[in-house]
Amino acid sequence: MQKPESGMRKLLTIVCEAALETTLLSDLESLGARGYTVTDARGKGRRGRRDATWGPHANIRVEVLCNAQIASAICEALRERYYDNYSMVLFVADVEVLRPEKF
Repeated sequence: MQKPESGMRKLLTIVCEAALETTLLSDLESLGARGYTVTDARGKGRRGRRDATWGPHANIRVEVLCNAQIASAICEALRERYYDNYSMVLFVADVEVLRPEKF
């Protein structure tokens, strides 16, 4: 059996206010993301405790697998558009994926 081809990609993780979901996902697609995963998130940070169960205080976690150019473009656009007025954290990690043609 042949070993599947693998490849390095970026895992971009965005944790932000759930109220941004529709707009944020539209932005991701227009910036080149081929897909994403959205989950509810909760925690505590500089802006206080965020509880995923109550709408106005809910957070989401959005994960995008993409190449370095797309990750950089997304980070730059989101920082410019959202950082001044919304709770948002971005982080990027190098990951190896087993089906790189999908990302």
